[in-house]
Amino acid sequence: MNLKEILYPQNIKVATRIQAELRSRVALRPLNKKPALIAAVDSAFSHNLVLAAAALFSFPELELLDATTVKEPLNFPYRSGYLSFCEGPAIYLALKKFKTKPDVLICDGQGIAHPRRLGLATFMGIVTGIPSIGCAKSLLVGSYQEPGIEKGCYSELYYRGEVVGYVLRTRTGVKPVFVSPGHLVSLEDSLEIIKGCLTNYRIPEPQRQAHQLTQKLKLQNQ
Repeated sequence: MNLKEILYPQNIKVATRIQAELRSRVALRPLNKKPALIAAVDSAFSHNLVLAAAALFSFPELELLDATTVKEPLNFPYRSGYLSFCEGPAIYLALKKFKTKPDVLICDGQGIAHPRRLGLATFMGIVTGIPSIGCAKSLLVGSYQEPGIEKGCYSELYYRGEVVGYVLRTRTGVKPVFVSPGHLVSLEDSLEIIKGCLTNYRIPEPQRQAHQLTQKLKLQNQ
């Protein structure tokens, strides 16, 4: 399959086949160097458009270095478990605008914590070749014990008897987020990098700023 075939499947049946093929390519392993550049991506929908943003930060300083946005036609119907095919093309184009390739990519979605082990972060990691992490605001699959109430507390996320991520408390007394590795990164590195992106908000700072960009773009397209 070439990149165009992966990004633009004709229907759900083809998309399911693509997920099965890509799953065989997934590699989880420790990062070979400490990341210096981290990108976060976010997307929103407006009418028949996908609005995507990518924000590039220094790490661990979390200084914003670059930001890009893209508007693309929505070419694939929204369906749970297939979000990658709705958002992926626009996100890919937003990332391509960067002059410098990030060391790590954070996606607002799942990594391997997905029914077919191929959430948005895993998908984007494979199509870009960038180590990727999913940080989702809600649970898609799996079970867990509630982590401690303090910021930084976490518990393992289990799915079909396997640890597929972590449930992380990003602010004391606030609902946790769901962290799972996407591609070319380990479970442990995924957790540590997300913890390194926390400030005073529930959402990791790079993700929060990428989300602000998509919301601004959405207002402009109403």
